[in-house]
Amino acid sequence: MDVQKFVEPTVNVERLVELLDGMGHEGRYHTIRTWSAKDLSRIFDAVKGHKPVDLDFFVPMSEPLVGVEHDLHNALPAMTPPIQKRFARIPDDADHLVGFNPQPWGRFTGPGYFTAYKGEGEHEGELVVDYTKLPSVKPADWPAIRKNDGLIGGIVYGGMTDYVRGISTHVSIGAAFKGGKSRNAWFAMVRRDP
Repeated sequence: MDVQKFVEPTVNVERLVELLDGMGHEGRYHTIRTWSAKDLSRIFDAVKGHKPVDLDFFVPMSEPLVGVEHDLHNALPAMTPPIQKRFARIPDDADHLVGFNPQPWGRFTGPGYFTAYKGEGEHEGELVVDYTKLPSVKPADWPAIRKNDGLIGGIVYGGMTDYVRGISTHVSIGAAFKGGKSRNAWFAMVRRDP
C-alpha cells in the first residue's frame, strides 16, 4: 500500500486503520515495510491517543511465559528483516511483560531484554519498553537473560526506552529514547496471532 496518500498533507488515521484491519498478517507486514523514517515519524505523532494499548494488545492470552511475536520494521539502514520484538506474560505479575529482540546481530548486541508496562502521564495509553529494567524470568526457549551493556550491547540497548502506540487491531508504532532524549528512530510492528 502506498502510504503517501494517507499521510500527505495530514495522516488519515481512520483510513489507515481501515486498510490495515482489512489485511492479513503478510499484507500488514509488507505495508509497514514500505514506511520511510519520515512516514514512521508522522504516523507516530498522528496516532497519539488514537488507540490506547495495554498488555493484552501485545500478549492476547492468559498463559505466562508463552512468547508472542511482533514482526518489526524500522528505517535504520542496518536493521533489515528478520527482526522482531517478542513479549510474554510474567507469572503472578499482571502489570509487566518480559521481552527481547531476536535479530541477526544478537550474538554481538545481546538479546536486548526488557520489561514492558503501561505508560503513565504523558505516555498514558502507550506501552513502555524499558531496557533498563531486566526481567528475572523468561520463556524456556528464549536465550539467556543478559545485561544491556558492553561495547555494542550498551550502544544499542543501554539506557534505552521505547514508547509504543496502537494504530490498528494488530499494528503498533514506537519511538526510541535514550536518557530521556529522542533517538529519532521509529519502528512499526505487526503482532502475529498465537
